[in-house]
Amino acid sequence: MTTLSPENSLSARRSATFILEKRNPPIDKTEWDSFFDENGHLAKTRDFICVNILERGLHPFVRTEAWKFLTGYYSWQSSRDERLMVDANRRRNYKVLCQMYEKIRPLLENLHGNFTETRNNIAYDIQKLYDKDPLGNVLVDKKKLEKTLLLSYVCNTKAEYQRGFHEMVMLFQLMVEHDHETFWLFQFFLQKTEHSCVINIGVGKNLDMLNSLIALLDPEFAEHLRKGSGAVQSLFPWFCLCFQRAFKSFDDVWRLWEVLLTGKPCRNFQVLVAYSMLQMVREQALLESMSGDAILLACNNLIDLDADELISAACLVYAELMQKEIPGPLKDFFL
Repeated sequence: MTTLSPENSLSARRSATFILEKRNPPIDKTEWDSFFDENGHLAKTRDFICVNILERGLHPFVRTEAWKFLTGYYSWQSSRDERLMVDANRRRNYKVLCQMYEKIRPLLENLHGNFTETRNNIAYDIQKLYDKDPLGNVLVDKKKLEKTLLLSYVCNTKAEYQRGFHEMVMLFQLMVEHDHETFWLFQFFLQKTEHSCVINIGVGKNLDMLNSLIALLDPEFAEHLRKGSGAVQSLFPWFCLCFQRAFKSFDDVWRLWEVLLTGKPCRNFQVLVAYSMLQMVREQALLESMSGDAILLACNNLIDLDADELISAACLVYAELMQKEIPGPLKDFFL
């Protein structure tokens, strides 16, 4: 068991306050450009930028470029000219992957049943995807979306296609201009978040750590959840979709995702987010002695959330956690 530094707790509380009170507006284009010198090297530290993103967020006009740093698409140490070369290489490598895929597709179709099944699943999911804004304007190109998902499935052996990836990739397509950016940003996002949204890699670990966190911070609720067999384990869609369906707007989803990419205030912040969402139904669950199914239904009804409020609540949970005697597995998971 380990007690962690009180400075971490104070920093998390400060971030929570800044987020809620919106003391400073999101980082806009003028401020973002001021972070670089005349050669395009960062004049501010990575930590400075990540803390500001946690506390303030990013203006839509700088989100694409900032995410390229946050995901690892660009190196934090790169110059402007080096980034132009990186982007050209990413574009070229994407084209090579597309050509390779076209060559091996007949082989995959004839010899690999999993490929045909996955392709059919992707087509079915995309067909159901609502792709229009409130005014009826088409938001995404479904053919390009399908191509990205199939290419990702063939090239990324760690993260096989799973239901929900089509919704996630749609948000990347909406954010960037070019197909190669959509593809690479999604790959780097999965890596940077330690594949936490992938069922066979990170989701189970997230659920186990969520159970451990509830037991440490809220023993009464933990005991109630144990009686409602499987309630926490049934929350896997939260992690599979990175909470995408819980928010009122795409901007809120991007806001949370960019905080996850910063690694601030800790690793695996998504579990603190899930804990904060569970706390929203805690009082009702205990007062009404809700069953596991009823708790799950209440959790599924958590929609139209505000990202800043949720991030702030999760920062406060982190501050509380820092003041506890933390078991080794939880400490390793968050730090």
